[in-house]
Amino acid sequence: MVKNLLDCPGKFEETATMSEIDAIDRRILALLQKQGRISNAELAARVHLSPSACHRRVQRLEETGVISDYVALLDARALRRQTTVFVEITLSGQSDEVLDGFERSVRAIPDVLECHLMAGTADYLLKIVVEDTDDFARIHRQHLSRLPGVAQMHSSFALRTVFRTTAIPVQP
Repeated sequence: MVKNLLDCPGKFEETATMSEIDAIDRRILALLQKQGRISNAELAARVHLSPSACHRRVQRLEETGVISDYVALLDARALRRQTTVFVEITLSGQSDEVLDGFERSVRAIPDVLECHLMAGTADYLLKIVVEDTDDFARIHRQHLSRLPGVAQMHSSFALRTVFRTTAIPVQP
């Protein structure tokens, strides 16, 4: 096993490497990504294992951090968060203090789904879900405009989501 950095700075956890994950593990992972509430008995039947062997494998995948959590995927439209906005942010500097301050502050904005440190024209790319342009204006005024170290911001509104998945490819 190798040590992998989690998204919490300074926190490490042992994680299985892909070489330690066999074909049965990959089938388990693929099924759980699509049907997280599948029963162990059904999962075992679908991967051709006994329920106890399947349960042990799932536990191992959880304990090693390959399976980090189980979540419910919500319908953004049903929650009136049907508009996705991508915000490119350029910072005024690249020092650790500027980057850390920005990252700490952006984590506190509940509307931000994702924040990525980028290589390219922007320093960060945010994915935000909002009700409409007025809602984005509120978030911009209350949160985004107050982020530390921001030199420039460009926002793009998604017209339509063509494809979306949360499933990470698990094939070798």
